[in-house]
Amino acid sequence: MEKQNKKKIFKLILSIVLTLLIGFIGSLITNKSLDTWYNTIKKPSFNPPNWLFAPVWTILFIMIGLSFYFVWERGFGNKVKTLLFVFLLQLVLNLLWSYSFFGLTNPLLAFIVIIILWIAILINIIIFYKVSKIAGFLLIPYILWVSFASILNLAIVILN
Repeated sequence: MEKQNKKKIFKLILSIVLTLLIGFIGSLITNKSLDTWYNTIKKPSFNPPNWLFAPVWTILFIMIGLSFYFVWERGFGNKVKTLLFVFLLQLVLNLLWSYSFFGLTNPLLAFIVIIILWIAILINIIIFYKVSKIAGFLLIPYILWVSFASILNLAIVILN
């Protein structure tokens, strides 16, 4: 029984660390432009304060990791390739958005990426929900935040 608990704890930690690592890499890209380029562009009145993004994304990445853990615990079954592909795709797209917006300082390209990201998250929610309802529900705040970020991104494109 103890070996089984250690295995579960390992899966849980690995799931969360993987997603937090993606978030950390994205924050490195973001921080390079935050005090320079980002401060010079026009932003809509509903733009949250900069300090809010780090805690929100940290919580979201933990929830994304937990979602993956619940699917991993249930077993991927014969859809392992699909589940892993969609999960990893949305993480890569998340990172690509940070790179497009802050790294390349290209809000229009970032907007295109975030729309594709939103679709990938929706697909991720649907396929994870089929394996574990809680895994699907844990991704809902993520898609809501990305929906808001999409509107914010579009507003920045329009204003600049």
